[in-house]
Amino acid sequence: MKSNLLKADQQLNVCEERVYKRVFNETSKTIFNYIYYKFGNEEKANDAVQEAFEKLWENCAKVAPEKAKSYLYTVANNLYLNVIKAEKVRLKYADATLKTTNESPEFIMEENQFKEKLDNALNSLPENQRTTFLLNRIDGKKYAEIAEMEGVSVKAIEKRMHLALKSLREQIDGI
Repeated sequence: MKSNLLKADQQLNVCEERVYKRVFNETSKTIFNYIYYKFGNEEKANDAVQEAFEKLWENCAKVAPEKAKSYLYTVANNLYLNVIKAEKVRLKYADATLKTTNESPEFIMEENQFKEKLDNALNSLPENQRTTFLLNRIDGKKYAEIAEMEGVSVKAIEKRMHLALKSLREQIDGI
């Protein structure tokens, strides 16, 4: 796995440009995917990843290179939680008439109908199940890796995956 920093770099500081670049190159894609699967929005995920790396740079003297990945996941996840909290507040006070639906009667092709059904099924999953499912099935992450990212046990990830698959099977025939 690429996430292991060179032993020589572990004695260096994240404030050193080559160490920071190495951390960025080895973690930015997986952190983006992790946050993207939570947000479901590429722009918001990009913003969260960029801000997480900015915070790493601002606190580079306080974060050891071997702890940088964990630090970035924590910061990105906290940014996600802050955005969700703010969105809940906005939705609470939003005008109900502004709500629109993405469903369209023009979707007659079977492929589009299946994609829509799959998207709806994925979106109906609780956030932790959706994240676990997408990290495993799309990114190919092992349960142990997902457990480390989420800060839970492997058993918890197994349970989330089981519940996600059960829910998806109930909602979509043929999965």
